[in-house]
Amino acid sequence: MNTLSDLNQEITAPRTPLRRFSVPLSATRRGARLARLLAAEQLRAWGLPLDPARLIVAELAANAAVHGKVPGRSFRLGLAVTGCGVLRIEVTDAKGECVPRRRDAAPDPVESGYGLLLVEELADRWGVRLGPVPCKTVWAELDPGGRR
Repeated sequence: MNTLSDLNQEITAPRTPLRRFSVPLSATRRGARLARLLAAEQLRAWGLPLDPARLIVAELAANAAVHGKVPGRSFRLGLAVTGCGVLRIEVTDAKGECVPRRRDAAPDPVESGYGLLLVEELADRWGVRLGPVPCKTVWAELDPGGRR
C-alpha cells in the first residue's frame, strides 16, 4: 500500500535520469567554436534536437570569449537535462562585473548587440546568476514542448 509520502516521491521523482555535461574552454573565439561543437555532440549523444540549443550555446560562448574574457582565465560550458526534459545551458565566465542586460533592440545598427535578443527569442527562459566571485553564469532553458 502506498502512503501519501510514497505517492509524493513517485510524482516528484524524475522519470528519466538527470544528465550533466561540463567542460572548461579557453576564452577565445576558438574556445567559443569548440563549445558549439561539443554541445552539438553531447546533444546528439543524448538524442536531443541540435537547434535551437546549438545557436544559444554559440551566442553565449561567443559573449564569454569577447565580453567576459579575463587574461589567463577560461570559461565553462555546462549542459543539463532535468527529469522533466528541460535543457539548461550555462556559460560561466570570470568577469562578474560585466553583466548582460535585457534590451528591446540596439539603438543603431551595429556589428554586435543583437546576440542576447536572439537568445531571448529562442529560449523559453534566460538570465544571469552572479558568483562565486568574480564569476557570473548566463543561463538559458529550453522546455521539451517550448514556444519554438
